[in-house]
This record gives sequence, C-alpha cells and structure tokens, in this order.
Amino acid sequence: MALEFTTSYIEDTLSLFRYYKRLAERAMDQVTDEQLFAAIDQEANSIAVIVKHMAGNMRSRWTDFLTTDGEKPYRDRDSEFAGPPASRKDLMAMWEDGWSRLFAAIEPLTDADLSRTVTIRGEAHSVMQAINRQLAHYPHHVGQIVLLAKHFACDRWQSLSVPRNKSAEFNRKVAAGELSQR
Repeated sequence: MALEFTTSYIEDTLSLFRYYKRLAERAMDQVTDEQLFAAIDQEANSIAVIVKHMAGNMRSRWTDFLTTDGEKPYRDRDSEFAGPPASRKDLMAMWEDGWSRLFAAIEPLTDADLSRTVTIRGEAHSVMQAINRQLAHYPHHVGQIVLLAKHFACDRWQSLSVPRNKSAEFNRKVAAGELSQR
C-alpha cells in the first residue's frame, strides 16, 4: 500500500479498507474454485465461509449506517458459517455487495461526523468507534483468507508483499522507482 499523507481519518480509513479488500482478492485469485470452498478440518472455515460471514456483517453494519442499529433484525449470523454460495461468481457478487455497502456508507462522511452516535446491538458507539470496530474485524478475516490461500496455493503462491528472501531486491527497486511500496 503506497503511503499517501493525509490528516483525514475518513480518507485514511477508506484507503485501509480498500487495501484489505484488494489483499483478500489477490489471495483468492490464487486458489482454484475447489480450494475456495475447502476447509482444512471440520472446525475450520473455508475461504468461502469467511467471505459469506464478512459480507453478512457488512450488509448488517453498513446498511442505513447512521440511522439504524448495525445488527439488523434480519441478520442470521449463525447461518453465515454454513452453506456459502455454490460458485465463485456468486460468492464474489456477495463479497462485492458487502464492500459496496461499506464504501457507500463511509464515503459521504466527513471528519465532523465522527462524533455522531450509532448503535450496534443496542450499544452506543461514536461513528469513529463503529468504523474502528470493523477496521479491526475485517483485517482479522482477511488474514485468515490469506493464510488459507497461501496454504492451498503452496508452491504456486505469489507473494502479496515482499517475497521471502527478496527484501534487498525489493528495497532497491522501490528506491529506483521501479516499484511502489505496497
């Protein structure tokens, strides 16, 4: 992620969310459709289940973000951990829907909105707290997606950051302007 200097919490937050969205997508691009739906054991979630959970959370949290509780009455969190869509296309449509709701909710905000009050499960949060809550939650799951994708891709894995044993080469290329920092 290239650093862009900002003093705006909203701009920085949007940049971070976009970074983590893209990180997960770059990882998912490296696995087969079968691997997307595979779990490593009976207690583990597949990448598809994690995506379904994240999308369900996003639909609930970011729909009518400023005016309704972030835990919508229609949300069935437990069902997010079973029965993901059967195809990559449908799964990615669910993923995009969740992220589009997040960006639609945050993009119009200004830093002046950060002290407004929203609720999640009936508990008051400032807008900043609610955003931070999700900025901690989603990268946690993105890390799970990356770990699983790296496991499944194994020797086909293409590093999402600085490749192992390539730090000096990477730093030289950045200094020479051949690469941007990620």
